[in-house]
Amino acid sequence: MTAPSTAEGAVETALLVAAQGGDEAAFRRLTEGHVRELHVHCYRMLGSVQDAEDAVQETLLRAWRHLSGFERRSSFRSWLYRIATNVAWSSGRRRQAIEISPYPDAYLEELENASEGPAARYDRRESVQLAFVAAMQLLPPRQRAALLLHDVLGWKAVEVAGLLDTTPSSVHSALHRARATLERGREQANLRLDRTAVSSQRERELAGRFLAAWDAVDVAGLVALLREDAVLTMPPFPLRYEGREAIAEFFSTVPAGGALDQIRLVSTRANRQPALAAYQLDPGTGTYQAYGIMVLTLGADAIAEITGFADSMLFRFFDLPPELPPELAAPGA
Repeated sequence: MTAPSTAEGAVETALLVAAQGGDEAAFRRLTEGHVRELHVHCYRMLGSVQDAEDAVQETLLRAWRHLSGFERRSSFRSWLYRIATNVAWSSGRRRQAIEISPYPDAYLEELENASEGPAARYDRRESVQLAFVAAMQLLPPRQRAALLLHDVLGWKAVEVAGLLDTTPSSVHSALHRARATLERGREQANLRLDRTAVSSQRERELAGRFLAAWDAVDVAGLVALLREDAVLTMPPFPLRYEGREAIAEFFSTVPAGGALDQIRLVSTRANRQPALAAYQLDPGTGTYQAYGIMVLTLGADAIAEITGFADSMLFRFFDLPPELPPELAAPGA
């Protein structure tokens, strides 16, 4: 874990003293530089952008309430991560089922200057990919937290042990089991964790061709962009379409009953992957209303997976309007 510079440390100490004295403005300044990374951490822990938002708000509330008890035996950042991890655990236990949602790239851009520790095994791109976040939800909470803190953020085992109130040997054991679970998933093809890096130009090309084929209601053209073993899913529904033929049948019958021209797509980005926001025609008003978001997972040569989220509530996180402006409603706009 990277320590703040001497100057930054002095400012943090002054703000901490003021905040512990009841200065709310000082507390906001003290925490504002940590909010986004805590948000991403809670998203990786919980898999849901809405749950992450709620968890961060609860983390800040608990931090304010218990700030007088912070004795500086660890860094303030570590203390916040401890609270956030505990909040995420509690939130996860209350959920009836695993929830996955896409995460806006705009949020991730605020972390461009962040640096991972020397123990990190995953880079920034793959550690927020949809498949990785979904895989995290299959791990027990302690293993999940250990892997995220050590293999993603690059904390040392002794630092992780301090946060989790355990020993370094227990951390190593949890890491071993978590990595083994992910590896078994890869071998059984249940977890499609592809570490292939695709260039930005190739991403734009494939996403652009997908959008053009959709606007042309060209199902054959859409399917031609897919790998032979491509998969389409729509969490939280237990739907899984495997292979080009099954996905072609889906596009021909399911979205708007197969009338793709009643759905307009707008390019966006989620989880450092190309994504498309779908707006469906409301026959009563003639307007296009927010419907859902598709995230495209790309292989080296084609689209490997399409993950659809039929949830219009996601649009606010992507700064997308609930209704498509008229100038964007025409095909190819």
